[in-house]
Amino acid sequence: MSTAIIFPGQGSQQLKMGLDFYNSFDECRSLFERADKALGYSITDIIFNGSEEDLRLTANTQPALLTVSMVIWSAVSDRIRASYFAGHSLGEYTAVTVAGGMCFEDTVVAVHNRGKFMQTAVPQGHGVMLAVLGMKCADVVAVCENVSEKGSIIEVANFNCDGQVVVAGHASAKDRFIETAKQAGAKRVITLQVSAPFHCSLMEPAKINMEKYLRDITISDLTTPIINNIDAEEVTSSAKIFDGLVRQVSGSVRWSESVQKMRSLGVTRFIEIGAGSVLTGLVKKIDSDVEVFNISTVEDLKKLD
Repeated sequence: MSTAIIFPGQGSQQLKMGLDFYNSFDECRSLFERADKALGYSITDIIFNGSEEDLRLTANTQPALLTVSMVIWSAVSDRIRASYFAGHSLGEYTAVTVAGGMCFEDTVVAVHNRGKFMQTAVPQGHGVMLAVLGMKCADVVAVCENVSEKGSIIEVANFNCDGQVVVAGHASAKDRFIETAKQAGAKRVITLQVSAPFHCSLMEPAKINMEKYLRDITISDLTTPIINNIDAEEVTSSAKIFDGLVRQVSGSVRWSESVQKMRSLGVTRFIEIGAGSVLTGLVKKIDSDVEVFNISTVEDLKKLD
């Protein structure tokens, strides 16, 4: 059985995530402490005792989710032989780290800065992200192309699966997109409560800043391949890891294609490691013939027995 380990991205966060691992395992507690020391503030306290508003701040959300995924992975890594790693957006940083590409301290600070760069790339209120339900990916692309104008664009941010696509762009294009999408057959279009329009060309300033930042970080060749977001391709070299992490800031997350790529490589089991089960649900929609489950609590460890 070939297994892929997948890591969630922004939107999966919840207060007190990882608390049971912190209380149960010394190595897990140590990782929380290492994250706090690297960041220079207590992300652990924000996760366990903070408000939902604090946790939703992108510069906190990203290191919080990465830390929790790394914590849970540390508790299960000796029980799973992974053939591939992958992560959704932010989760790709977790995938790179567990595959040997970056050290944990460098990564947790990098995603904190990634969050700041993405937050400040577009003035508050000028961007929008929308979840489009009930349309095929190709049809959503066509609607984006139809409604986009100079200075008022909408692009596909996340190709999650047919029937669930996320778009991002200028707030001024929102009403135009919703009306056209519904005319084209969308069942629902939901405005997402996010602080910036991620994974579209409006993130170009964040991409430039992230490229400069990552040049000062040591990125190594991987011991286990990842399937990256931007190309949905198998990657092991440090140069391609760097390129993919840079381009994904302003490029689409090709999650559906990533899952299909892993299936073509022989993966028959997907295990989501981290907060929640968003990716577990998406994989089931993409391919119902695979085994898939999530590990987000200590209780979930029984699934590996």
